Amino acid sequence: MNKLKAPETASPMSRGRAGEVFRAFLKLGLTSFGGPVAHLGYFREEFVARRHWLDERAYADLVALCQFLPGPASSQVGMAIGLSRAGYLGALAAWTAFTLPSAVALVLFAFGTGTLNRALGSGWLHGLKVAAVAVVAVAVLGMARALTPDRARASLALASAVIALAVPTSWGQISAIALGGVAGLILFRPEASADHVSLPLCVSRRAGAVALTTFFVLLVGLSFLATASGSQSIALFGAFYRAGSLVFGGGHVVLPLLQAEVVPTGWVSNDAFLAGYGAAQAVPGPLFTFAAYLGAVMNPEPNGWTGAILCLVAVFLPSLLLVIGVLPFWEDLRRISRAQAALRGVNAAVVGLLLAALYHPVWTAGILSGADFALAATGFLLLFMWRMPPWLVVILSALGGMLLSAL
Repeated sequence: MNKLKAPETASPMSRGRAGEVFRAFLKLGLTSFGGPVAHLGYFREEFVARRHWLDERAYADLVALCQFLPGPASSQVGMAIGLSRAGYLGALAAWTAFTLPSAVALVLFAFGTGTLNRALGSGWLHGLKVAAVAVVAVAVLGMARALTPDRARASLALASAVIALAVPTSWGQISAIALGGVAGLILFRPEASADHVSLPLCVSRRAGAVALTTFFVLLVGLSFLATASGSQSIALFGAFYRAGSLVFGGGHVVLPLLQAEVVPTGWVSNDAFLAGYGAAQAVPGPLFTFAAYLGAVMNPEPNGWTGAILCLVAVFLPSLLLVIGVLPFWEDLRRISRAQAALRGVNAAVVGLLLAALYHPVWTAGILSGADFALAATGFLLLFMWRMPPWLVVILSALGGMLLSAL
């Protein structure tokens, strides 16, 4: 029996406008603190419970799809919701509105760092690096509990960490992820796929194939194009595109991938990198907007606003291409149980990558004294036991760094 509903409670298959999607996601982009798990909760409340753009089962299946793909899961879910509501313009509107507030805030932070240093000293900046220790430690612990619950996957995570520390480049991290996938196929038994519903998304197989082809062509071709052309802009775009293509397991995993791309090359200093990562915990929206900060503080050009936009688009573009590319084939792909086994191995490997990043560069740059360790331990306790929001812990850590510097 059909019932008339107001626009905000339209049926899951109804279509809307890109402007409507933009307004809904802009509100979330301004208020969604707490990381990707919290973002998914906000999305469910807004688009399932309140607006009824999707039903519960369709939303759960959409989350499962985006957890399967590399990239920031919450942003990909947002893109897919926008796509289902208003087509390709809706996907672009959802990404822009959800990403823009935190990206602008981090670029302004990049521009204001020098002024803040002159006004407040450098202690607050070191406090941000200490905050990164607490945040990453909590992320490692949470991911280890969820993704390495047995000895085989814990051992795989440790092997991944060893590889990442022994070969501290992007190739070492790619090798660790590949090892995880192969080990998953060998070690883990396939599981039967769960019941699901068809997703309310209209993407043709041809469009999906074009998106997937574009994804792989860029992933392979940008490195060769950068070498052949000598263009710093292409090299920068390629570095951030690779990082966005290889992030499994959540936004925090982008830390080691980006660090391997921009710090060894001298594009960004390690201190500036970690300070920006700490600041990224204090803004709403996706953690991937950290890329905008890095683009703004680049040593070689392009930097500033141009670098920020270039890096931001590059790190998110793989996610958009994968969402569009995989959606038409998801019904078939989820029936391949061996793909799920490989993904379990990959997820264990990314825990190891984040564990390696916790030691270097996060710990080695942030913990320089017993007082630093005490400040980091306090931040960890506030996050893990007291469930304090990360943005508040970051502010307290910055104030703690100022206090320690004065003492």
